Amino acid sequence: MTNKEQSKNSSKTRQMLGMKGAAEEKNIWKIRLQLMKPITWIPLIWGVVCGAASSGNYSWELEDILKAVTCMLLSGPLMTGYTQTLNDFYDKEIDAINEPYRPIPSGAISVPQVITQILVLLLGGFGIAYLLDRWAGHDFPIMVCLTLLGAFLAYIYSAPPLKLKQNGWLGNYALGASYIALPWWAGHALFGELNWTIVVLTLFYSLAGLGIAVVNDFKSVEGDRQLGLSSLPVMFGVGTAAWICVLAIDVFQAGIAGYLISINQNLYATILLLLIIPQITFQDMYFLRDPLENDVKYQASAQPFLVLGMLVAGLALGNAGI
Repeated sequence: MTNKEQSKNSSKTRQMLGMKGAAEEKNIWKIRLQLMKPITWIPLIWGVVCGAASSGNYSWELEDILKAVTCMLLSGPLMTGYTQTLNDFYDKEIDAINEPYRPIPSGAISVPQVITQILVLLLGGFGIAYLLDRWAGHDFPIMVCLTLLGAFLAYIYSAPPLKLKQNGWLGNYALGASYIALPWWAGHALFGELNWTIVVLTLFYSLAGLGIAVVNDFKSVEGDRQLGLSSLPVMFGVGTAAWICVLAIDVFQAGIAGYLISINQNLYATILLLLIIPQITFQDMYFLRDPLENDVKYQASAQPFLVLGMLVAGLALGNAGI
């Protein structure tokens, strides 16, 4: 295969996943999938697994497996797809500068088609949430309420007048909490009783997610600067923002490990600390050296260790009966 063919195939793969450097697409269903950015579903789906683990009540019986998969459908394709499509809709001007090949600024899909997709995904999310509440026998519709909270956060993150993403701190924390805490709460509530300890711990863990969210800001720093958006790379400069990013990722994971030690989950705490080491290694190898060039490479190499750490923490909390 020639270099040109490899580059073309790589661009098509990036298009399907909704990644930076994608090729333009003509097929409307592939365009719709690109708007939903499947690559971003993975941490939300994983968050459901962590929540099920922290509940301490998940079993490998067929019904529990089906419940978990349905919750993953809610958190991943439906609600994350809704969030990403909504974000692209309100980011048309920024994408026209940073990623003009994106479906909306390139004109590959019309605005009415985008709005229809947003509504279908949102209504589908509420329908699945209602089904899960009935399936789990909840007296209070906790899954519907969590879906409503997620939809609200997605809207105020992307849409004016609040548009939280304009603020580097609030926007990135809202994104981090949506990627870690919300699906974790959903998984925990589906198989157990959601409590304030889990809520607070996952919100703390979401500060590590803030660091992950900052990584995404580096690809759009030029457009953010031109449009006056206060992302951390714009506010502090690329180098300082990179250090803020990696410190948030490492310090708050270590904080969770410290909590696990305090509840006598020493083995799990040790594993979590060991999983931070390769993340620090890849931060030094890739991200801190050139965050603009290596953001995707860093995420691909380091984030598997972060999400494994989340599962370790979930298993520890379930084992401790928190």
